[in-house]
Amino acid sequence: MEFFNSALGKNITFVRPPYFIITGLIGIPHVNYYYAFLFTIYVVSVVCNVSVMLVIILDHRLRTPKYVAVFSLVLGDLCGTCTLVPKVIDTFFFNHTSISYNNCLTYMYFYFVFFSMQSFNLVALGIDRLLAIADPLKYHARVTFRFMFSLLGSFWLSISIMVLLAVCLLTRLSFCESVVIKSYFCDHGPLYRLACNDLTPSIVVGSLLPILILYIPFIFISTKRIKALKTCSGHLSLVVIHYLPIIFVYLFSGQIHPNARIINVSLTSILPPMLNPIIYVLQTNEIRQSLKIIFKDGVAVRARTCSDSAC
Repeated sequence: MEFFNSALGKNITFVRPPYFIITGLIGIPHVNYYYAFLFTIYVVSVVCNVSVMLVIILDHRLRTPKYVAVFSLVLGDLCGTCTLVPKVIDTFFFNHTSISYNNCLTYMYFYFVFFSMQSFNLVALGIDRLLAIADPLKYHARVTFRFMFSLLGSFWLSISIMVLLAVCLLTRLSFCESVVIKSYFCDHGPLYRLACNDLTPSIVVGSLLPILILYIPFIFISTKRIKALKTCSGHLSLVVIHYLPIIFVYLFSGQIHPNARIINVSLTSILPPMLNPIIYVLQTNEIRQSLKIIFKDGVAVRARTCSDSAC
């Protein structure tokens, strides 16, 4: 970030506060129940995502390009959940509402990278299903490990650069008045609106990123998947769970109470990572069969061990 600022001009001085204060969930009635709900979702999400990752690793039959994309999806969901929920609980339940300037920007960067990858992981899965349905005879020749790793690598790299640009632009802002962020984490929009100098670059980037990260992937997935509704019901479920809550919140954000909006937006961040692996377990026969085999093997090994030790 220092290099970025020096490239803009060596004589520019920016007012950077030592810390920010996050107040998004403070004052909401009965919010402790929401913290308990968050913690429950966090535990379920971690268990489910780790389970799917282990199944993909342990079962050699799932070591295919398609499941590279599935692994990327659950890995991004797991990292995003672990980035967001523990910090939210620590911030509000334990009243650690202040966060240093550098930690805030770092936290923001990782949150948006993992959150954004949810969309692009769904795009990768959409491309995989599209090629499988459009030309099944050439599917295995086209969708190789090299193809999938290149596709996902380009997505991760592109998102990392886009989010880094948005975060670096924030270092050009001066915060000479309020340091109170009215959100449940170091959110990009509520933070740059606190600045007292030119906001134009951050406004432009803040407007473009949702288009690139949310709307374009949603349009691509919707137009391609709708042609194969019956064969892609599981994948379409992931798309609905990820996008509809976001669209609803932003379409009706001006008609709901600010506290309700904060709760709704936070739910759009934590529910999809929990539901994605559950849907894959329920909708994907290969994963269900793998879980049964792993469970049976585990029971058999335990029975043999118990028999050998005469327990």
